[in-house]
Amino acid sequence: MWIQKQIRLKPRNRGFHLVTEEILSHLPELKSLNVGLLHVFIQHTSAGLTINENADPSVRQDFESYFNQAVPENQPYYLHDDEGSDDMPAHLKSSLLGCSLSLPISNGRLNVGIWQGIYLCEHRNQGGSRSLVLTLSGE
Repeated sequence: MWIQKQIRLKPRNRGFHLVTEEILSHLPELKSLNVGLLHVFIQHTSAGLTINENADPSVRQDFESYFNQAVPENQPYYLHDDEGSDDMPAHLKSSLLGCSLSLPISNGRLNVGIWQGIYLCEHRNQGGSRSLVLTLSGE
């Protein structure tokens, strides 16, 4: 079985946001798979995806603090600044984190660790809603 859907996540403020349940709400078909893969791709160059801690909100705050220090705004060496001071840093952060995830499916559920969740990594101050392509395959 192969299923592909394009969905839009609700707009979020800059930061790291758990979106696992929002994504899964669009995939009732996942429950029918014994074994498979879910591929999640974000169609944007200023936001990313990652898997990490799904329980303690301080982890998400620490991620934001780290990336803001590692990739600061308003640097004199940035040439691409037409869309504001958060634009080029957002592109760099997106490349560092990546634009896709592949997640195993076992017995109708994501086979991830108990403390793992899917993060939308929103790097723009006003990024708006984000489009994802979800590709589900398995049997």
